[in-house]
Amino acid sequence: MVAPIEDICEQRGMRMTEQRRIIARVLSNSDDHPDVEEVYRRASQQDLNISIATVYRTVRLFEEAGILERHEFGDGRARYEQVPETHHDHLINIQTRDVIEFTDKQIESLQRAIAERLGYRLVGHRLELYCVPIDADKEQS
Repeated sequence: MVAPIEDICEQRGMRMTEQRRIIARVLSNSDDHPDVEEVYRRASQQDLNISIATVYRTVRLFEEAGILERHEFGDGRARYEQVPETHHDHLINIQTRDVIEFTDKQIESLQRAIAERLGYRLVGHRLELYCVPIDADKEQS
């Protein structure tokens, strides 16, 4: 299990104000991929004095420290998640903007094989699948 962001920051000797702690907890407890505005909404429920600027600065600090990953899922908003212990890919429902994390051994193997066939060794990747529910296709017919 990934350590809470607050603990990681303390282990790295980062200065942690109470507002940074709240933002770190909000991000650690998120099971979705919130954007800064959503992090702000959740954090300000715990401390009315947290400003959107503080959230932006703190998220940027955590990203630059390699604690958060930034994602652009095609909706014009940067969304964040804690850097995971193990690799996963994302499926994005373009109707609801829900993000589903998944892993697939076949896809991982195929990506390595493609890189090798083209003369490369795969050192990393991001896979994002943009989808609509199958039922949505039936409704449009």
